[in-house]
Amino acid sequence: MIDSNLLKLIPYTRAYKSHIVWNVIYNILYALFSTISMLSLLPMLEVLFSKTKSIPKEPIFSGIGGIMSYAKDLLYYNISELTKENGPQFALLLVVSLVIMTFLLKNFFNYLASYHIMHLKNGVLKDLRQTMYNKIIELPISYYSEKRKGDVMSRMLGDVGEVQNSFFSILELIVKEPLTILFALITMFAISVKLTVFVLIFIPISGLIISKIGKNLKAKSLLAQNEGGHLISIVEESLTGLKVVKSYNAESNFKGRFNDSVTRLLKLSNSIGNKNNLASPLSEFMGIATIAVLLWYGGNLVLVQKTLDGSAFIVYLTLAYNILTPAKSISKASYSVKNGLAAAERVFEVLEVENEITNKANAIKKSTFEDSISIKNINFRYEKEDVLKDFSLEIKKGQTVALVGQSGSGKSTIANLLTRFYDVNEGSITIDDISIKDMEMHSLRGLMGLVTQDSILFNDTIKSNISLGKIDATDEEIIEALKIANAYEFVKDLPLGIYTNIGDSGNKLSGGQKQRLSIARAVLKNPPIMILDEATSALDTESEKFVQVALENMMQNRTSIVIAHRLSTIQKADLIVVMKKGRIVEQGKHDELIAMNGSYNKLVTMQSFES
Repeated sequence: MIDSNLLKLIPYTRAYKSHIVWNVIYNILYALFSTISMLSLLPMLEVLFSKTKSIPKEPIFSGIGGIMSYAKDLLYYNISELTKENGPQFALLLVVSLVIMTFLLKNFFNYLASYHIMHLKNGVLKDLRQTMYNKIIELPISYYSEKRKGDVMSRMLGDVGEVQNSFFSILELIVKEPLTILFALITMFAISVKLTVFVLIFIPISGLIISKIGKNLKAKSLLAQNEGGHLISIVEESLTGLKVVKSYNAESNFKGRFNDSVTRLLKLSNSIGNKNNLASPLSEFMGIATIAVLLWYGGNLVLVQKTLDGSAFIVYLTLAYNILTPAKSISKASYSVKNGLAAAERVFEVLEVENEITNKANAIKKSTFEDSISIKNINFRYEKEDVLKDFSLEIKKGQTVALVGQSGSGKSTIANLLTRFYDVNEGSITIDDISIKDMEMHSLRGLMGLVTQDSILFNDTIKSNISLGKIDATDEEIIEALKIANAYEFVKDLPLGIYTNIGDSGNKLSGGQKQRLSIARAVLKNPPIMILDEATSALDTESEKFVQVALENMMQNRTSIVIAHRLSTIQKADLIVVMKKGRIVEQGKHDELIAMNGSYNKLVTMQSFES
């Protein structure tokens, strides 16, 4: 029965079907000339032992049906003529040339078959990786809150490569090697039926033994690949959190986790490797055992019964041995395919994840923001417990609305829902009376600029990081955005200015500098709606004041949703919404809320006391 993951790979091969066709054609020719090259040894041996069949006159071609006997008689006629005219050495030269030519053609066709399989394998690998990366980028944020990033990386890089290495050995498995065996067996039957029956008894026995050894290989390969993903996750987490690991003297803890994983992987790899390594020598031993029986039985036919010619028996043995190589290849390929099936299972597990946050058919493209954002009676839960409960809020165009409250009150969740990183469980969010679920996501996110609490930067230049939302931005526009974000004062002093590489996650910069670059990125995008999720929390007091002025200037002509930890930064907001456990407990302007002497006043008093 064909594995379902094998069928799923077929669409990826369609773009390369010409390579498949040519590979099959050249493999057929290789298999044919593999047998002919062995058969060409027969006239050479007969010339050597002076047993050449004498053909007195040139044979006449009688039609396609008799082409084999015509070719054979023509060869022996030429050998007879050369021997008569020039002696046996010229006849030997002819048959040696014939042997060289057939072996040359055999290897030439093998090269051409390998050339086309290489293009097929590399092309499918590229397409699979592209599809996998596109899927990884498109999957919602919620998917990665449950998965280890290292495991996803392992599937993307290691497992896709394993699929490439393993699966395309199937073409060899069903065309090249079986045909090589088939052509050899046909020729062997023509030489001696009795001997070939002997061979056919031994082949199924050896196949059965080899398949028994390969049992459970797919299950162990799957375990090994999962463990490989876990190992990469440990490395990725260790590097990401290296400061924490070192500051808490947790090196031994992480070394222990890594060593445990490496040890488990070692045991699985050794178990798989032992079975893989056993396939080749075992198949060769079974083949040699067959050859040994043939030598004994065939030797009797030649020496005692004299029913088989010695030259024909030597050629027969070379043909029998010629079956061993493809038989070994088939056993190795079958093991390899089992590894590939396990890898494919992990690859397609990601590719088949249903993305719940997608564009509707005929989604609305919206490039402007005209009136208001309306959040109506929304409930949202990450798992079981509601994070937002019956939450409603109206944000008018041009307003600056601040969301404040203790950690876990649901402030950042509002930002995640507005950008459709997550979808609401109940209720609705609309922009200009259009549900964000009806809007094309690209255009929805085009309306928004997001500055997160964690300044996410990439290992690239300052220019590349800032121009993420506007790829064609000029240097002047980037410098202007940096000035607004109060970042140009340190960027201009860098060795290469905006062309300076900032390192992995921007680690060449301070926390405050990284956050100012994040703000500059949002400024350059120039969206009508700005979402600032604790945007100034990483800044020192002096930088915060500069950035706050820049943010206020930037927010004058746009709608802003400010999720604030430091309440001093949002006192000029048009509306301050105080949240507690997913609900709104107070809302109004700063002075109004202070006058209420409620939750907001308590938060302000606590922060004033802390500062």
